[in-house]
Amino acid sequence: MASFNQLLKQLRDKRSSASRELTRLDEAIAALEQLGGSAGRGAGKRGRKRRTMSAAARRKIAAAQRARWARVRQGRRQEKTAA
Repeated sequence: MASFNQLLKQLRDKRSSASRELTRLDEAIAALEQLGGSAGRGAGKRGRKRRTMSAAARRKIAAAQRARWARVRQGRRQEKTAA
């Protein structure tokens, strides 16, 4: 029975030390978030507006990407015919 009580006491001690450690970690995280170094959910969203892209710019980018893929496919075709 004494070993059971010792085990129970050890577990309670570990729980209390873990609780203290969690409190310290929470305080450290809160301090860093106040400095603007938030790396959690929504990091970087504050104070930063999203840039919009015009339809013409999107079309240009899409055309350039299609051209890049066309070059890749053309290179594959040439490899197949050479083999």
